[in-house]
Amino acid sequence: MMQRHMPIGYKLVDGKIQLDEPKAAVVKKIFADYLSGASTSSLAKRLTEMGFPNANNKASWNHGSIGKILENVKCLGDEFYPQMIGTELFEQVQKRRQERCEQLGRSIQPNSANRQYSFTGKLRCGECGEVYRKYIEHCGRASEKSFWKCKRYIYRNRVCCRCGFLADEQIEKAFIEVANRILARLQILDRTPKKEPIPNSLVYNKLDQRIRELEAEGRYSSKELPALIFERAQAFYKTARIDDTDHNTGKMKQAFSGRQLIVEFNEELFLTVIKQITVYADHQLVFEFINGLTMEAGY
Repeated sequence: MMQRHMPIGYKLVDGKIQLDEPKAAVVKKIFADYLSGASTSSLAKRLTEMGFPNANNKASWNHGSIGKILENVKCLGDEFYPQMIGTELFEQVQKRRQERCEQLGRSIQPNSANRQYSFTGKLRCGECGEVYRKYIEHCGRASEKSFWKCKRYIYRNRVCCRCGFLADEQIEKAFIEVANRILARLQILDRTPKKEPIPNSLVYNKLDQRIRELEAEGRYSSKELPALIFERAQAFYKTARIDDTDHNTGKMKQAFSGRQLIVEFNEELFLTVIKQITVYADHQLVFEFINGLTMEAGY
């Protein structure tokens, strides 16, 4: 995960992200208090006064840092992060934030990278590997249209990627199709995805060999040994993968259990079971589920 900070309310334990219960309780209270009418500024003041550490481990908060917590979709849970905030509460908070922006005469830029939609961060171009972003044309007019386009469609005023544009309705229809395939035959979820082998790390092997040499020589008090052990752990972590296939398959079975075939797009189901969608120029979408299962659908 290429990110600078672990989101507040989470911690890494034995290579797996878990809820940091004391901090998660504070995050949950931030959501609840904001929905109850507290402003982001008052919440920031309260956290600063209580000495609660921010993402930089400093007891210094402002309305912007509170806003980042309130808009962080990771708290809804995904393939790495356990759910901290319920979907209904999260959506209610987003609605109040939008209302507050309108009351204060502010606006959320429709094409901002920070604007979150159901498919934000889920779509990737199968031709060039870039992410898809939502672009709104003629915003606020009767002719307003929105499409998902590859980030590299236009680069330095040139068309660099010709992978297809998608409307929300096309993605939703394709998801309904693959979801109904699963609902019609839940045994599909028991398919075991092919596991990729852990790449052989030359750096790890070199460090491990040197550590073995020092230990064989009985040089346990060497100042070099602790540093090498730490570097070896870092090298291992870079290549290690969390095998949570069974856990995520169980999560999917629970999400699909008891449902009839769906006729409308279900955002909660989508966010629960889909890891990524790859878009190809031949009008094909490849849905990758959180347990590694993949299914194709046209658009």
